[in-house]
This record gives sequence, structure tokens and C-alpha cells, in this order.
Amino acid sequence: MNTITSTNFNFPGQKSVYKGKVREVYNIHDNLLVMVATDRLSAFDVVMPKGIPYKGQILNQIATKMMKDTEDLVPNWLVATPDPNVAVGHLCEPFKVEMVIRGYMSGHAAREYKAGKRMLCGVTMPEGMKENDKFPEPMITPATKAEMGDHDEDISREDILKRGIVSEADYVVLEDYTKKLFQRGSEIAASRGLILVDTKYEFGKTKDGKIVLIDEIHTPDSSRYFYAEGYQDRQDKGEAQKQLSKEFVRQWLISNHFQGLEGQTVPFMSDDYIETVSERYIELYENITGDTFIKADVSNIQERIEANVLAYLNK
Repeated sequence: MNTITSTNFNFPGQKSVYKGKVREVYNIHDNLLVMVATDRLSAFDVVMPKGIPYKGQILNQIATKMMKDTEDLVPNWLVATPDPNVAVGHLCEPFKVEMVIRGYMSGHAAREYKAGKRMLCGVTMPEGMKENDKFPEPMITPATKAEMGDHDEDISREDILKRGIVSEADYVVLEDYTKKLFQRGSEIAASRGLILVDTKYEFGKTKDGKIVLIDEIHTPDSSRYFYAEGYQDRQDKGEAQKQLSKEFVRQWLISNHFQGLEGQTVPFMSDDYIETVSERYIELYENITGDTFIKADVSNIQERIEANVLAYLNK
């Protein structure tokens, strides 16, 4: 299976490379960033041993489409997309928090709730809720950004300000942008017969001090979606929701006794299983965007990306 799981490019004007869980970011002249979305799969903050065909292309193309669909609300870092796996944007200083926003009690929030907790990141969750119920209002539950291999950690607004991670003036902007993006994302999802359950946004500051959206937005790696049709019926019957997110991978890992905890080993992923994950990601793309997915030429992904980025940088 032709996948891209790591890169080692040397572009003109390259100053440094940052390797995240899924993306590899090249600093060009301390001015532009070339962000390559690899086919790596991360779950429970652990990178899986095998890549997923077309995953990087899918994430990159959803994120760039959603950036364009929200740029009237919130400024973003994006300048160009010279390759299916690549986004080029302005160099920014990232904020060291991820702005997680939840419209429904699912995933991590549901796991905490089942454990008896009623407070998440300083926000109270109401009594008497069932998994996947809608919150009365979307709640912002930030997380500190982890380095590769480390776990993101829940943090409250109060602790962010107390520890000086973000200034209060900037945090007010981050909250406002997060709510606006989630509202727009929910509207886009509804138009596709989906429910945007929860998501996370990352922000940075440009050299001139402007706060902009960076990284990815409304992708299946950063967001959870339900199918709207039958949602209430499934809730009433206590049935699991039909999900459109990376949660299906997490559930497979949990069923194979892996949650990223110390001493646990990542279960073996057969080529057949990898293929089904790839197909699910393509299904996600088509449902989320409403477009037919067109597979890029993957006969030599490294050469293709390098040629496309060089052509762009040399313009």
C-alpha cells in the first residue's frame, strides 16, 4: 500500500522542520510554513505503526475546504494548496492550547461522565444525561497541546489564565472564534445530514499580532460527527449513534485492549483492516464535503509532493 508516513524534504530557504502526530511542518524563510499531511494515524495520542492510504490527502482537502468556508467569520493562516497533501500558510506562533468545543456528551466527555465526574475543564455537566445527549449549550473544554507521543491534558479557562499560557485579552478572542466556527461547522454539517458533535480548533498569532485559525478544521481527526437521520430515535432506544469520525478506530483499539496506557501494546492491524479504515475515511470525506473523492496519484507520493511544492516556492 502506497502511503506517506514520514518526510525528509530540503526545500529552498528551509529553516526548520516540526514533526507532529500527523503533520510535518517546514519553515521557509521564517515567513511561510509548508504543512504536509501524512497518512499517519494517531489514536489515544499514540501513532499507529501503519499508514492509512489517502488519509493525508483527505484531511488536507477537508481542512482547506472548511478554511475557505469559514474565512468570512475567522481569519486563517492558509495561502495555497500546491499538492493534495500540502497546505502552505503564514508562519504563526501557535497558542499552547487546543480549543475543544462540545455540543453533545460523547467520547472523552462521556467517559468522564460515566466515571462519575460532573466537571470537565471547569465547566459543569448537568445531572441525568445519557451518552450522546445534546448539552443545553455547547461547552468549551480546552486541552494543553502535547508534544508527539505525550497526552493532551484537560485544562480550565481559569488555569490557562492563572498559568499565563494565554493572556485574558487573547483568550476572549479564542473563545469567540471557537463559538463562531462551531456554529458555522454545525450549519455546514446539518446541510449534509450530519450533526457536528464536538471538535477542536488551534490558533496562532501572525508576525503582525493577528490571531488566526491554523492547522486543521472540521476533519474526522479533529471532529466527531453523527448522522442526523435517526439520531433521536437511537437516543430514545438507548442505541449507539451512527458515527462519522475517528471514533471507530478508537473503539476497535479499545475492543483489542488498547487505550494508550502504560504497558499496553498497539494491536496488529492487518492489511485488510487498514483497507477498511481507508474506505471509511473516503466515506467521511464524501459525507462531510458533499464532493466525490478523487484519489491522487500515489505511485510515488514523496516525488509528487516535492515537485509540486518546489514549483510553488519557485514561482
